[in-house]
Amino acid sequence: MKLIIASRNEGKLREFAQLLADSPLEPVSLSAYPNLPEIEETGSTFRENAALKAETVARLTGEWALADDSGLEVDALGGEPGVYSARYAGEGQGDEANNKKLLDKLADVPEEKRTARFRAVIAIARPGKDTQFAEGAVEGIIAFSPQGSGGFGYDPLFLVPHTGKTFAQMTGEEKNRISHRARAMEQAMKILKQIASEGQ
Repeated sequence: MKLIIASRNEGKLREFAQLLADSPLEPVSLSAYPNLPEIEETGSTFRENAALKAETVARLTGEWALADDSGLEVDALGGEPGVYSARYAGEGQGDEANNKKLLDKLADVPEEKRTARFRAVIAIARPGKDTQFAEGAVEGIIAFSPQGSGGFGYDPLFLVPHTGKTFAQMTGEEKNRISHRARAMEQAMKILKQIASEGQ
């Protein structure tokens, strides 16, 4: 069964492909639909943005679509960058610039106040059906400098205390055991299996 992953982010697509590896679902990248328009994330919450992407893709393709919106919430910054995580340093600036801006803003913040979490909301949309949601979060702290070369986004700065590693220092398998996206996907898989069993 085809499931369109409503994203062109290659790092995110790799994670979803790994998470769906043992399922009967065939994840299809948005890149397979080059004529689809870019979907602007105009929502003020992760949930709104995830729904916007999934529902638009489902409507335009007639297929099941899954979209996530996720980001980093830093307590000392009042929850920033939040929904603006991917464009924190400005449109098109990229991961390095976003990480630098975050470190600059936290320059005088001590370790015990650098608490943060990654949060993910997944929306599953089908034409003519109500959109369903799954959520996941993982707690951590923001390191003082990038550590590790794996992952993407803020992974080099997000330290998970009980592992002693940043997301960027973990293997894909290690990250997928504890990540916000993995936790949301665990719930989403239950929803997908239920839908599939109903033949919808």
